[in-house]
Amino acid sequence: MSERLQPGDVAPEFELPDSDGNPVSLSSLQGRRVILYFYPAAMTPGCTQEAVDFSDGLPELEAAGVTVVGISPDEPAKLAKFRDRDSITFPLLSDPATEVLRAYGAYGEKKLYGKATVGVIRSTFVIDADGKVDKAYYNVKATGHVERIRRELGV
Repeated sequence: MSERLQPGDVAPEFELPDSDGNPVSLSSLQGRRVILYFYPAAMTPGCTQEAVDFSDGLPELEAAGVTVVGISPDEPAKLAKFRDRDSITFPLLSDPATEVLRAYGAYGEKKLYGKATVGVIRSTFVIDADGKVDKAYYNVKATGHVERIRRELGV
C-alpha cells in the first residue's frame, strides 16, 4: 500500500476519464475545495448509499463552494450506468489501473469479513483551494460518512 496522505500534504495530481470518457484533472478543480472520495465498486449497496448521500447533500456543499468527485476502478461505461440508475449528480471518475487510488493510499491490504484482502480502501479527502489535503479519512463506513463530513465542514 502507498503511504497515507496527511493534512498539509500536496494532493497528488491526476487526470482520469469521467463516466462519459471526458478527462477530469485535479488541477482543473483548483481554486475550489474538493471532496475526493474513493469507493470499491459502482452499483454495490454501500457504494450506492454513499453516492446517493453525496448527491442528496450536493446543493448545500456546492453552495459552500465544495465540489464532489468520486473515483473507483470501474470502467466509464459502468460508471455511466451507475450515474443514470441512481441519479448521481457529480463526476464519477474511472481508475481501472488503480494508479490514482494508490497515489492517495486508497488501495492496498484491508480486512473484508475478517480476512485480509487487497483492494480499494474506502477513503475520502477534503482538498483545499490550493491543492493541499485538509482532511484525510481512511477505512470509512459508507453509512453516515457524508453527514459526518458535512458536519465537520459546517455545511
